[in-house]
Amino acid sequence: MLRWVRQQLGFDPPHQSDTRTIYIANRFPQHGHYVPQKFADNRIVSSKYTVWNFVPKNLFEQFRRVANFYFLIIFLVQLMIDTPTSPITSGLPLFFVITVTAIKQGYEDWLRHKADNEVNGAPVYVVRSGGLVKTRSKNIRVGDIVRVAKDETFPVDLVLLSSDRVDGSCHVTTASLDGETNLKTHVAVPETAVLQSVANLDKLVAVIECQQPEADLYRFVGRITVSQQTEEIVRPLGPESLLLRGARLKNTKEIFGVAVYTGMETKMALNYKSKSQKRSAVEKSMNSFLIIYLIILLFEAILSTILKYAWQAEEKWDEPWYNEKTEHERNSSKILRFISDFLAFLVLYNFIIPISLYVTVEMQKFLGSFFIGWDLDLYHEETNQRAQVNTSDLNEELGQVEYVFTDKTGTLTENEMQFRECSINGIKYQEVNGKLTPEGFSEDSPDGNIHSLMKEEELFLKAVCLCHTVQINADQTDSADAPWHANGIASPLEYYASSPDEKALVEAASRVGVVFTGTTGDSMEVKSLGKPERYKLLHVLEFDPNRRRMSVIVESPSGEKLLFTKGAESSILPRSKSGEIDKTRVHVDEFALKGLRTLCVAYRRFTPEEYQEIGKRLHEARTALQQREERLADVFNFIERDLELLGATGVEDKLQDKVQETIEALRLAGIKVWVLTGDKHETAVSVSLSCGHFHRTMNILELVQHKSDSTCAEQLRQLAKRIKEDHVIQHGLVVDGTSLSLALREHEKLFMEVCKNCSAVLCCRMAPLQKAKVVRLLKTSPEKPITLAIGDGANDVSMIQEAHVGIGIMGKEGRQAVRNSDYAIARFKFLSKLLFVHGHFYYIRIATLVQYFFYKNVCFITPQFLYQFFCLFSQQTLYDSVYLTLYNICFTSLPVLIYSLFEQHVHPHVLQSKPVLYRDISKNAHLGFKPFLYWTILGFFHAFVFFYGSYLLMGEDTSLLGNGQMFGNWTFGTLVFTVMVITVTMKMALETHFWTWINHFVTWGSIVFYFIFSLFYGGIIWPFLHTQDMYFVFVQLLSSGSAWFAIILIVVACLFIDVVKKVLYRHLQPTSTEKAQMYSNRVALSDEFIALQPLSRARNQLSKIRWKKIRVQSAQHVTLLKAGTEGRTIGNC
Repeated sequence: MLRWVRQQLGFDPPHQSDTRTIYIANRFPQHGHYVPQKFADNRIVSSKYTVWNFVPKNLFEQFRRVANFYFLIIFLVQLMIDTPTSPITSGLPLFFVITVTAIKQGYEDWLRHKADNEVNGAPVYVVRSGGLVKTRSKNIRVGDIVRVAKDETFPVDLVLLSSDRVDGSCHVTTASLDGETNLKTHVAVPETAVLQSVANLDKLVAVIECQQPEADLYRFVGRITVSQQTEEIVRPLGPESLLLRGARLKNTKEIFGVAVYTGMETKMALNYKSKSQKRSAVEKSMNSFLIIYLIILLFEAILSTILKYAWQAEEKWDEPWYNEKTEHERNSSKILRFISDFLAFLVLYNFIIPISLYVTVEMQKFLGSFFIGWDLDLYHEETNQRAQVNTSDLNEELGQVEYVFTDKTGTLTENEMQFRECSINGIKYQEVNGKLTPEGFSEDSPDGNIHSLMKEEELFLKAVCLCHTVQINADQTDSADAPWHANGIASPLEYYASSPDEKALVEAASRVGVVFTGTTGDSMEVKSLGKPERYKLLHVLEFDPNRRRMSVIVESPSGEKLLFTKGAESSILPRSKSGEIDKTRVHVDEFALKGLRTLCVAYRRFTPEEYQEIGKRLHEARTALQQREERLADVFNFIERDLELLGATGVEDKLQDKVQETIEALRLAGIKVWVLTGDKHETAVSVSLSCGHFHRTMNILELVQHKSDSTCAEQLRQLAKRIKEDHVIQHGLVVDGTSLSLALREHEKLFMEVCKNCSAVLCCRMAPLQKAKVVRLLKTSPEKPITLAIGDGANDVSMIQEAHVGIGIMGKEGRQAVRNSDYAIARFKFLSKLLFVHGHFYYIRIATLVQYFFYKNVCFITPQFLYQFFCLFSQQTLYDSVYLTLYNICFTSLPVLIYSLFEQHVHPHVLQSKPVLYRDISKNAHLGFKPFLYWTILGFFHAFVFFYGSYLLMGEDTSLLGNGQMFGNWTFGTLVFTVMVITVTMKMALETHFWTWINHFVTWGSIVFYFIFSLFYGGIIWPFLHTQDMYFVFVQLLSSGSAWFAIILIVVACLFIDVVKKVLYRHLQPTSTEKAQMYSNRVALSDEFIALQPLSRARNQLSKIRWKKIRVQSAQHVTLLKAGTEGRTIGNC
């Protein structure tokens, strides 16, 4: 029983074997010894809560926050002992904060439940009892045969049994899983491929043995045993047989597959990586300030308790005649009385800790994040994509970035490949007018004529057309003679490929005369200069990142067995024994220097004996259930040797728009840019130079091709020495993957020293985990810089998740980087607006919000502390309990919230055109100790002016009413509270640079609301209140001219010093931001904002705007071309 309980709680998971056995159609053995394995059902659960655990689980998570837990303790203390304030004063704000947060989190989880129910309730068809049965997705069991139609999504992980094609193949796209939008081919084993009807499949008797579920999308090891009459046929199953949940069926009418992994055991569900909670620097500062204020609170409570007992040391004050102690009070323990008084003071001063700060910050982040999606400057019209916010917790972190780590392909470049050059048999060729022309030759012949190809050229192009994973649009392959017109010119076929390089190469080959026309069964068809040839596809040796190459074994029309292989030059050239190896190596380096992506192509002929040996080894490795990958790697290495080099290709990936300007702007902002790429050294350096990451005048240092620790360490020491000697000029560092591994092994400190002294760093030949390791290295260095990683592919996910801020590019490699990122944008150029405008605004807003909250609570509680000196520390409250409760919730909450959503202290165009302003807010400048100290001292100063100003003006002469009626303690407290509400609201108004009608409404409305509420609260006898201390107090206060004079005088006295300080500092010691404010004030731009609108409405309005020239009166007398609306920005946050 105990073990069962532990298993249910997840502490003691049940033992699982390494493999699972699946009986197709759930035809279990009839003998009595078989015990069926238990598998998960097919429900997907992405929600966090259930109806039953929402309340306890949510409360537990919320009370893990220090402030919430602290207020809970205070509330309990108020319930247990006699305290000066009602428990409602702590309980109501706590209840408000907990409720608002619970509603927000509950709503988000309800949306997740809704999405889960939609997925789990989707209709599917399964084969049961000899027919197709319609059921819900959640009812699918392991072993069920499922039918999936064209363009439908696979509801489980399926092993393909058959399709509508004779060869049992189908095409799928896995964009929602790994981000690859191109078609992939999957094939069924021959024994089940022929079973294309429900009746035949219902008779199938077969067993699948496969590995237990794992997250790797590209790994599947299994075998299927098919019983046919008296014999059993065993076939291997690999990734090419597995159809993953979330993938979509394309170009295939229907398929049948058997469910092997269901529900939360599918590879898609196992890849739901629970992202580690990223915390911003502002949140850490906030917690530090909270601890400091807790110390202030404890100090005030202890001091008040000590002073109380010091005062009561005199007998006349210990037990005055008007307040005699009871017998119980005289006999009670002094220690208990001291603790009780300390807790009472703690309750009295507890509002110095701003409980509503957390909920206001959450609302600010949540609402503020919408402005990024609404910003039309971040909208990409060509792809119809706008910026996306996946987490709103890091908005202000966008304004603190010190290092940017970027991928190259698809992030800095377009990921649109164009064939430029190739090297065949040691001769460089270019494509001219649809012909391969040797370098230096010019072809003037017209396009229409088919030219002859030399034997080496034709073999090279055939290798390119046969060694790939390219597919052709099914509609085109079905039409006869589609690839060629009557005049012999190739008409363009629509190719699909998982690699843009492969697609570019196959398209280039078709243009120069060798056309890949598709696959039929196990045959690949090629037309060489109009002459069709059919090659039988015998084996595919799939690409993997360790080998960095892929191969196919085919049988030529003449019956010859050939191996064609292509891959990185580092994996092909060492395995080549013949061909123009040296010349090709030189050509590859030349291509790389031009910024081209390079691949080498080679082939090998097999004798019948060699092929027989290879076939035997491949079959043994592919049917192995244990260590299949290692065995296959050994066999692949055995096959791919003694190659004959055919040549190399050079494909160009052009830069994205405005990449150079963006990188330069980042550099001006004080942000260091590191490029992390898997490309070869020369290609990466060339692209870095062209995009402005490296300058032509920069001294390029290299740490590449090191094989041992000693040589790597020596090179690092030499680089460090060179940097010290040439400290005047800028340096750029190039590191490759192998050298990086050596440098990080034992010389991490030296490597970091070299990197930090370089203006730009380029890491090439990087594996995905190495990218994440580099980010972690910088992130955890002693300076703890804020890092940002940006990429577009599945290989960038680990880097994106490791950085403080992760940004996904919505590129051609799909959505995996976008799904795992914190923010997503369509192009790299949008990064400058995201950081310099949105990041700058968010940081300034939340920095002011946090410090203002602490300031206004110091203003709130300090008069309470000072009042104790006038009431013998009797714990008498200065304010009414309703005012205590509503101060943070109603009277002062909205102005700061609206400020934190709309404030623009500098014009957005100025921020983007002057990246250097970003330096003013770097390193958490506005939430450091000095600004915090200023706001805290200001709070204490204002509190002293509130209290002693009111006391000096009205404390000595209490008969200030016209009828001679005297003021009491509640009138005095209300006067202090009134002055305080007006002053802290006006202080927020002084901090506001950008006024909208909403700011005016909440600022002046808050003050008006306070007056109206106080008049109603004090003007009516409320039957549900036990005491009505405030009855007619506020009305009498306002009827006194002296009170009005005191209110105006104290408010002016408080804010006058603030105004003087701002004016003096702005004119005598202006910061670059303040100079920019004065500059932006001269910009004659209208503020016709398209704020807080859906994107579609904003775009409609935007199309109606006429652009006009606006003269800018500035030091440079620049004429800007701007819109009547604020720079195409919605909301301009």
